[in-house]
Amino acid sequence: MIHCITPDEAAALLKDGDMVLAGGNGGSGVPEAVFEAIERRWLAGDGPHGITLFHITGVGALTEKGLCHFAHKGLVQRVIGGNFGMQLPFMKLVLDQALEAYNFPQGVMTHLCRAMAGRQPGVLTHVGLETYMDPRQDGGRMNARTTEKLVELVNIGGKDYLFYRAPGVPSVALIRGTSADEDGYVSMEHEATAREDLSMAQAVHNAGGTVICQVKRLVKRGTLHPHMVKIPGFLIDHFVVQPDQMQTYTTQYDPARCGETIVPSSSIPPDPMDARRVVARRAAFELRPRDVVNLGVGISAMIPNVAAEEGIDEMITLTVESGAVGGVPGHAREFGTSVNPRVILDQSYQFDFYDGGGLSCAFLSFAQVDRHGNVNVTRFGKRYDGAGGFINITQNTKRLVFNGSLTGGDFDIGVADGGLAIRRDGKFKKFVLEVDQISFSGHLARERGQRVTFVTDRAVFEMEADGIVLTEIAPGVRLQEDVLDQIGFPIRISETLKTMDARIFRPGPMGMRDAFMAQAPRHIEVPAS
Repeated sequence: MIHCITPDEAAALLKDGDMVLAGGNGGSGVPEAVFEAIERRWLAGDGPHGITLFHITGVGALTEKGLCHFAHKGLVQRVIGGNFGMQLPFMKLVLDQALEAYNFPQGVMTHLCRAMAGRQPGVLTHVGLETYMDPRQDGGRMNARTTEKLVELVNIGGKDYLFYRAPGVPSVALIRGTSADEDGYVSMEHEATAREDLSMAQAVHNAGGTVICQVKRLVKRGTLHPHMVKIPGFLIDHFVVQPDQMQTYTTQYDPARCGETIVPSSSIPPDPMDARRVVARRAAFELRPRDVVNLGVGISAMIPNVAAEEGIDEMITLTVESGAVGGVPGHAREFGTSVNPRVILDQSYQFDFYDGGGLSCAFLSFAQVDRHGNVNVTRFGKRYDGAGGFINITQNTKRLVFNGSLTGGDFDIGVADGGLAIRRDGKFKKFVLEVDQISFSGHLARERGQRVTFVTDRAVFEMEADGIVLTEIAPGVRLQEDVLDQIGFPIRISETLKTMDARIFRPGPMGMRDAFMAQAPRHIEVPAS
């Protein structure tokens, strides 16, 4: 029989100095009741102190929920995570040098869980070379307080690789499922992501630690189909039952996000017609029939909404690094999930596919672009967002489309009279002489033969051998004042410079379906290694 405890009893099991593997992906799959109880214990002055926190990516809702519950000086001594964009209090601790902090690519993080489960020394991969993961730059260390090197540069067979060391022996796993039977076998039928909870449970169980799993309900022995069970019962020590656990941080339960029902894509309302949607609409023209695509956070995550409006969403396969394949990926607090997914893979398998070059195209966002074609999405100003799946995806996909506004900060830009209306431009430039941190290496991309396009609200650029080249400009935009003067380095203007498609700036569907269907499918190419 399984052992059920309260969230506060679960929190009391953590000891000073524990290494904790924390489950969850964005706002999905989070054992929130246990996280809340750990914070209550800490605020009551009862510890724990100095834990090492290992999480895969972005568990939080900006200033609340998720790992924001752990963002107290002294509670965490060291954090190792794939992304911190949804954990602003943790960013402040990193900036204040209040803890040691590492950021590794999301795919490496999920594979480290499998490495720890199998007692392997770490993960060997090409992912991260010539970025801030490379020990010749920062080695994934996020602040000056972080001195221990966990990434090594190694050469095997004449080729460079990075070796990410397993960060220690895990002692506690905090994971989640939907149903647990009387023997503790856990299924995830209401979960919007499957994550790497099995690997976390295996890693901690094999190390002699404590596995705590939050579930929505208990069911009778033998009622869970073996194909639906994700975690064997003997791996789990304690259960916390939370009948009201939310599917994501904004959705109590949407059966279309876990495959229980399917909703027509026409029922998905179009996003508002603003500068962000202009970028998403232009980027959608880069799609090809039968593309298998990844979409990043921010503006890129709005492209599925465009595809649904244009009626081409069923002719492409959209994927999310969390493991969802097919359907329409969500954005904002629903990022990581999809409406109408065809399959929800464990995250580690998704990154096997990505790292092997399986994607035909990827759409990602940018914070800074420099004269070399380097891109920064990970550290700018006081934001230490981290990589998420960005480095895995951008280093292993032949065709890349980066999307974002040309300027940033308090702008008032919209659509009027069939063109772009810049009523108040942004306060700072995003195309700068040198990026603050290299999340994507333009040099490596050229060397590996990747094709790279930058789509902005007012212009489109290509990365060529001699630098960044302007190829398209939006109607209603002045070339010198609105484009060239807003870029911090000289660019070349294409001899065939053209105006962006006028349909992008008109309300309603663009009518791109027929032209889209007439295009040949893209031949899958893997970047040279």
